[in-house]
Amino acid sequence: MDVFEAIRESGITARQAAERCGIKINRGGMAVCPFHKDKNPSMKIDSRYYCFGCGEKGDAIDFVAKFYGLGKKEAAVQIASDFGISFEDKRGRKPPPKRKRRLSPEQRFERAEKKCFRVLSDYLCRLREWKERYAPHTAEEEWNPLFCEALEKKEYIEYLLDILLYAPLSERVELVAGYGEEVLRIERRLEQCAAGTEGSIGKDNGQDGESGTGITAGNMV
Repeated sequence: MDVFEAIRESGITARQAAERCGIKINRGGMAVCPFHKDKNPSMKIDSRYYCFGCGEKGDAIDFVAKFYGLGKKEAAVQIASDFGISFEDKRGRKPPPKRKRRLSPEQRFERAEKKCFRVLSDYLCRLREWKERYAPHTAEEEWNPLFCEALEKKEYIEYLLDILLYAPLSERVELVAGYGEEVLRIERRLEQCAAGTEGSIGKDNGQDGESGTGITAGNMV
C-alpha cells in the first residue's frame, strides 16, 4: 500500500500531527492557529482541523504540509516517518529513511516566531485566568502568589505579543532572538502548570541562572 493509504488506515488525526509539530491544544480542542497571527485560540483540531480566524482546514497531511511548507507526498512521508508507519512505494520497495529537512534562515525564524507567539499567548491566557480566579475579595485577604504574578506579568506579555503582531520585521527578529531564553523559561513554567505544580516563575527548576544574553531563533525550534 502507498503512503497515503497507510496513513489513512493508521487513523492518524490532525490533532496528533499538530501535537507532533509542537502545537499546544487545550482541553476544548482549540489551539492558537500557526497559519496566521492568532492572539487567542481560534483553531479547532480533532480528526481534522479548521481555523475560525483564517479559514485554513484539512486533515493531518494538510496540516503538516502547510506547517512545514511541503508537498502532500512529502508531508505524508514525514508523518509516516514520525509515527513509524510502514508503506511501500509504487515499485514495491520500502523508501529509504527520510533525511532531516534543512531549513533556511527565514524558515527557522518563522518557526521560532510561531513558537514564541504560541508560548506567550498560552501564558497570557493563564495570567488572565489567575487574575480573575485568585483576586482577593477583601482588603485584609492575603494576595495569592498567582494573582501577584498576573498583576506583574500580564501587561508585559501583552506588550511582547503586540510587537509580534504589529511591529516591523526588524523588531520581531530582535524580540525572538533577545527573548528566546525567557520564552523557554515560560514554556517550562506552562509545563509545570499542566503538571499541577504552579509555583513562581522565578523558581524555574534552578535554571534561571543560565549564561548568555539570549538565544538565536534556531535554538527555539
